[in-house]
Amino acid sequence: MTFESVAPSGHSALRHDALFYRGDEDYVTAIRSFVETGLAVGEPVLIAVPGTRLDLLRSALGTSTELRFVDMARDGRNPAWIIPGVLYAFFNEHPGRGRVRMVGEPIWPGRSATAYPRCVQHEALINIALSDRPASILCAYDTAALDLDAIADAASTHPFLIRGGDRQASAGYGRPEHVVDAFNLPFPEPPSSASTLYFEAPGLAGMRALVAALAREAGLPPDRVDDVRVAVNEIATNAVVHSDQPAVLRVWRDAEGLVCEVAGSSVLTDRLAGRIPPSPASDRGRGLLLVNYLCDLVQVHTDEKSTTVRLHMHR
Repeated sequence: MTFESVAPSGHSALRHDALFYRGDEDYVTAIRSFVETGLAVGEPVLIAVPGTRLDLLRSALGTSTELRFVDMARDGRNPAWIIPGVLYAFFNEHPGRGRVRMVGEPIWPGRSATAYPRCVQHEALINIALSDRPASILCAYDTAALDLDAIADAASTHPFLIRGGDRQASAGYGRPEHVVDAFNLPFPEPPSSASTLYFEAPGLAGMRALVAALAREAGLPPDRVDDVRVAVNEIATNAVVHSDQPAVLRVWRDAEGLVCEVAGSSVLTDRLAGRIPPSPASDRGRGLLLVNYLCDLVQVHTDEKSTTVRLHMHR
C-alpha cells in the first residue's frame, strides 16, 4: 500500500529499524553486529525470530546470560500478542537496566496471508506503543523470499532501513495511525456452513455452551475448548454490554481448527486495545489482552457503526 510519508525522527527514545537481508550470511552478519554492539555496553538483548532462524542465531551468537531467545512462530503466532507478551515482557524482566535491544522477525516466508495485515499493524503500533521506551529494535525481512508489497510495507512501518550495512531514513515511512487504519480491512464472508446465533446479554450462557460444543466437535482438546469459550465470552460480553442491539456469533471450522466471529454495533476506537498491559492497580483493560493471549490469531475490523472480531483456535 502507499501511505503519506513523514520524515522519521532520529531523536525518539525508540530506535526501530528494518533489516533487509539476502541469505544466511547477510542475516547473521548484520544481527551479530547489532547484538554485539548492545552486549558491549551492557544492554540485555532479546532475539525473537521463527523456527530455523532461531537455531541459526543460537549457533552464531553463543549463550551469553544477557541473551534471551524466543521462537516468534510460537510466542508471536498471534501478532497482537507480540507487543504485550514478548516486547513488554522483556522490558519487565529488566527493570531499571536502561536501554534494551531486540531483534524481531514478525513477517517471514510462510506467515499466513490471514495473519499478514495484523503483522503490519503490529509493526506500525510499535512506533506508538513503545515511542518513549529506551529500546533499539531491529526487524528482519528476507528480501529474497518476501514479495515486493511486504518490503514496501516494511519501509512504511520503520523509520530507518538497513541494507548491506548502510542505515538510511526510510522515504516510505508513514504515520503509524494511517498504516494501522489502512489495514483495518473487511473480512471475507464466513462460509455458508457457519453456525449462526443472534444473542443479547441474557443469552450469553447459551452462547458459551454452543461455542464449547462446536469446539469439541472440531476436535479441540479440552484445554483449548476452555480457552475458546473464555475468549469468545470476553468479546461477546463487550459486544452486548456496550450496545443496546443484539450481536451475532458465527462459528466454523477451517483447516487448522475453529474460527469464531462476533459482530456487534459497538465501535472499538482504541488502536492499542489489547496491546498494552494495564497497571497492577487497574481493574480495566485486561479482557482483550486475555483474548490475545489465548488465541492463535485475533482479527479486528471496525467501521463507523460496528466492530467484528474473528478468533482463530488451532488444534
